[in-house]
Amino acid sequence: MNTKTVLTIVLFVVLVVTTVTADKYRPPEPVERERFIFYLDNPVYMEPADSVLAQTRVELAKLLRDTLDYKAKVYIVDDIDYFRKIIRGRFPDWGAAAAYPPRQLIAIKSPDKFNLGKSLSELLAHEYTHLAIAARCGFNRPPRWFDEGMAMMTSTEWSWSDNLAMSKAAVFDGFLPLVDIEKVNRFNEAKAHVAYAQSYLTVRYFYDEYGINAVNLFLDEISTGRTVDQALVAATGSNYNQFEEEVNRDLREHYNLLSLFTDTMYLWLGLAILVVVGGFLKYRKRRQYYKQWEEDEKLHSTDFDYGDPDNPEQPDDDEPWRR
Repeated sequence: MNTKTVLTIVLFVVLVVTTVTADKYRPPEPVERERFIFYLDNPVYMEPADSVLAQTRVELAKLLRDTLDYKAKVYIVDDIDYFRKIIRGRFPDWGAAAAYPPRQLIAIKSPDKFNLGKSLSELLAHEYTHLAIAARCGFNRPPRWFDEGMAMMTSTEWSWSDNLAMSKAAVFDGFLPLVDIEKVNRFNEAKAHVAYAQSYLTVRYFYDEYGINAVNLFLDEISTGRTVDQALVAATGSNYNQFEEEVNRDLREHYNLLSLFTDTMYLWLGLAILVVVGGFLKYRKRRQYYKQWEEDEKLHSTDFDYGDPDNPEQPDDDEPWRR
């Protein structure tokens, strides 16, 4: 093997190694703030994320009566493999973010690369709530419906689509047993939507009907290792089944055929407005096009008249053939 061949091989290997290294994902470096540690592929999310989390922390400290004195780690990353590595577990395809309480971290897919379906502020508040509840309950954990419902409440992510999902669930007997919500990560997207919405309404009922003292007594009982049934009896006087019956009765009072009709009416009304607005914009654009076309025609006439412009049918010196 001559020198030229060896040099060619070496250059080829260097090129391949350089290309692979350039394409390899580099995890973000930590940036520590007063209350949180951020790992961001795009630093533009630093200030808004820190602001949202700080506000959520204040609210959770009141609702959960806890100090929340630890520094949570917050990842917003572009690489899906690194995202999965951070959360260390199976994750549904429809998921956009996750909390991992053992490491006190939040992981969110970057809006730069993924369609999250929710705003970044909602996801941050939602996942931070999971960390706060886990810390509040220590080595024990509350039922999934409480965890998810509380997260939805603090992130204020309730929307018209949640309302419609619950109306449909009421009409088609789609309310879920609260114990089944433990398996929400195995649900398809539509069923998960109902599970999250129902969880929110259950927690909202808990706070509205029994108050913040009862909710925190419930969490105190859970943190000492009591069952959900025992914790609910201590906090509300109702056992698990009785509490669920109360919630379902409240849900059916608010969600029924009438609410479904109303929600669907709003849907069609919204679509009708979109059609009208779209038609108007199209009409206006067409009018502008024709107007511009007329202006262009004035400047670029195809009526070539070489005679007298004031009396074009009379021959003049420019039309010798008329003589």
